[in-house]
Amino acid sequence: VQLQAFGGGLVQAGGSLRLSCEASARTASIYTVAWFRQAPGKEREFVATISWNGEIIYTSYADFAKGRFTISGDTAKNTVSLQMDSLEPEDTADYSCAASRTRYIGKVSANDMAYWGKGTLVTVSS
Repeated sequence: VQLQAFGGGLVQAGGSLRLSCEASARTASIYTVAWFRQAPGKEREFVATISWNGEIIYTSYADFAKGRFTISGDTAKNTVSLQMDSLEPEDTADYSCAASRTRYIGKVSANDMAYWGKGTLVTVSS
């Protein structure tokens, strides 16, 4: 599975960005997709995850993302999006998407993810 994240850029504080993670074909066995971020000089941290169990969709967010970020998926387009609103300078980071063939419900760690895409840089100016 190959993943590609895009949609990053420069935005002012309070603004919004929508990141997208596109997967290569044959993703029927992917059950969990997550977003992580890594700010300069800091460790990578979990942002949000989405998982599927038939028609049931589960989502989970890091505390800093709750109420501001929304993760969604379009299985027909093999795409998972991360809508980020009310952005703050502290959200500046390289954002990466990752996937797993295991269905995780709730927060995940980087070690849980088997497939990774190259990140997209988000810069929030004050």
